[in-house]
Amino acid sequence: MPGREGQTFVLPNQTDVIADLFSTQEQRDGAKLEKVVDVPLSEIDDFPDHPFQVRQDDAMQSMVDSVKAVGIQTPALARLKENGRYELISGHRRKLAATLAGLETMPLIVRDLTRDEAIIAMVDANLQRETILPSEKALSYKMKLEALKRQGARTDLTSTPLAGKSKGVETAEIVGEAAGDSKDQVRRYVRLTELVPQLLEMVDTGKIAFRPAVELSYLAPEQQASLLITMETEEATPSLAQAQKMKQFAQNDKLNDAVVLSIMKEEKPNQVEQFKMPKAKISRFFPEGATLQQMEETIIRALELLQRQRDRQKDAR
Repeated sequence: MPGREGQTFVLPNQTDVIADLFSTQEQRDGAKLEKVVDVPLSEIDDFPDHPFQVRQDDAMQSMVDSVKAVGIQTPALARLKENGRYELISGHRRKLAATLAGLETMPLIVRDLTRDEAIIAMVDANLQRETILPSEKALSYKMKLEALKRQGARTDLTSTPLAGKSKGVETAEIVGEAAGDSKDQVRRYVRLTELVPQLLEMVDTGKIAFRPAVELSYLAPEQQASLLITMETEEATPSLAQAQKMKQFAQNDKLNDAVVLSIMKEEKPNQVEQFKMPKAKISRFFPEGATLQQMEETIIRALELLQRQRDRQKDAR
């Protein structure tokens, strides 16, 4: 209806007004409480840029078998998006298990959260996993750091702003406290997000140690690519001292392919002498696509068999 000087006032919905008039405060408060609801899997979206991997391994198969037998016992956590769909915060493994088990719905706790609050809740929930890859911790720490910093800069959030609840405490310290890491360790993990995917995967598989990887994160992507080629040709990974030296050369704008090769050829402390053989000389004895590790294992087994034959020949004399 029109107001003064052309202003327009919108009357509240009549049904809502009547409901408010004839409901108690207890009933109104109860309507705001979290409830467990069964939601179709087709209406549940995964969390954007979810940093924690959901693997179809033996543990997942065990979960699928359990879901088939008794269903989803622990509700997942989600929030309702503006478009009416649900965004999963924690419970991605349960959702996959429900899908593989042939369920059509799964139970959700739907919580009213802002985007940044959802990020923080997602990270905190998943950091309780028994096994977390370095890349998962690195990406989740970075997401939570950025969300907390945005909270500290805003005053329109439903939760207490970061500045008010953490006065005198660094954001990295808050992030690390939930997972038992120091603020310096949090920063080291976040540095891993600067690694190219191939190097980050090597950290996950243990081919590159954590601390050398942190130093390598200061290399530009093209320098990291050069290092990857050198690592393959030399069949070696950089030590902490070598990684620190490459970082120093990079910061002085003096790191190139030749320098990377020179550093990687340096003998490492306590380095065990290695026997090397050109791959071209032995590749014809192996199936196409065989890795260096597979070749090495086959050669060792062959030599062990040869040694046993020699021992038997000695015993027969």
